[in-house]
Amino acid sequence: MPRIIPIRDLKNTSEISQLCHDSNDPIFITKNGYGDMVIMSLKAYEEKMFIYDAYEKIAAAEVQIKEGKTHDAMDSLKTLRKKFNV
Repeated sequence: MPRIIPIRDLKNTSEISQLCHDSNDPIFITKNGYGDMVIMSLKAYEEKMFIYDAYEKIAAAEVQIKEGKTHDAMDSLKTLRKKFNV
């Protein structure tokens, strides 16, 4: 369940930092009852960015497959073996 706190609670920085580190989920900050910001630990951010990057690469690969920009695996291996004398 998402954690939602008002912006005035950001005054207690050590408690907010601990909340971020105790959860891998983002913490939503509200201002005047409306969503304003999202914060998370650096570790959680890096993990989410890693996953996001992987999804981007998968999506790009799927586009290449649809466009027919593929090569036969065996032919590619033969080419690499010939190139590197393996």
